[in-house]
Amino acid sequence: MEEQIEVWAEYLGQRRGFSAATVRAYVSDLRLCMGSVKSFTSRELRSWLASRAAEGASRATVARNAAALRAFGSWALAQGIVDEDPAVDIETAPVKSRLPQVLDTDAVTALLEGAKCEADTPIGVRDWAFFELLYGSGLRVGEACSLDVDDLNLDQGFLRVLGKGNKERVAPVGTPAAKALMQWLQERSDVAKPGEKALFVGQRGSRVDPRVMRGRLHHLAARQGVPDIAPHGLRHTSATHMLSGGADLRFVQDYLGHASLATTQRYTHVDSERLGRVYRQAHPRA
Repeated sequence: MEEQIEVWAEYLGQRRGFSAATVRAYVSDLRLCMGSVKSFTSRELRSWLASRAAEGASRATVARNAAALRAFGSWALAQGIVDEDPAVDIETAPVKSRLPQVLDTDAVTALLEGAKCEADTPIGVRDWAFFELLYGSGLRVGEACSLDVDDLNLDQGFLRVLGKGNKERVAPVGTPAAKALMQWLQERSDVAKPGEKALFVGQRGSRVDPRVMRGRLHHLAARQGVPDIAPHGLRHTSATHMLSGGADLRFVQDYLGHASLATTQRYTHVDSERLGRVYRQAHPRA
């Protein structure tokens, strides 16, 4: 079974275009399931998913578990490994769509200016450039970590991004981010290993891990006294501020690299919620 899982993982990444993080999660889910069930049958799979929920796994986690089983089941059927797909009808409770976390402009300014003030070491400069880029270009943390130096074109003010599904897009680079990146490129050679292509590297000189940058951002937010925020929160914040500033929804879709406009529309809900709060506070007839 392990050999089949490895082949399936390769199929997900190369043929289906799943991100490396999604492939890792699906493989982990499948291995966890296979280590718990007696056989790959619909009854066993449903029982396992029920046990996951009973153990306290969130709806989102159980939904991903089920998605992994369905993906493996359909592949196994196509490969002739099983005669019928036991996971095809597996469904889970719908996951509540949470509104994205958003900082106001004052909080973002405090956060990024704080990063700039702390940029007195090469790693500090890296953090400043990294977080400016997340907010300024609306990148996912994995996208930023996957950037190579050659993806950056500061003369023309853009960079090439490889997003979900291995889809490439061009993202703009704002002036503050460009200044931070220029300083980081000067410092990078003191940290990066010889021949390293990654734009952002860690203390050992190789490509930085997204988990490292998540932790760095949480600590920066705490030091600057702003609400705690994850890297994806800066991306949410960037999109919401773009829409608040009058950007077209289709433009923001391309800016973020969303395949579906429905995904981008979540950010209009956030802005509407803020509008409602301001209205209730300010209007005498609210």
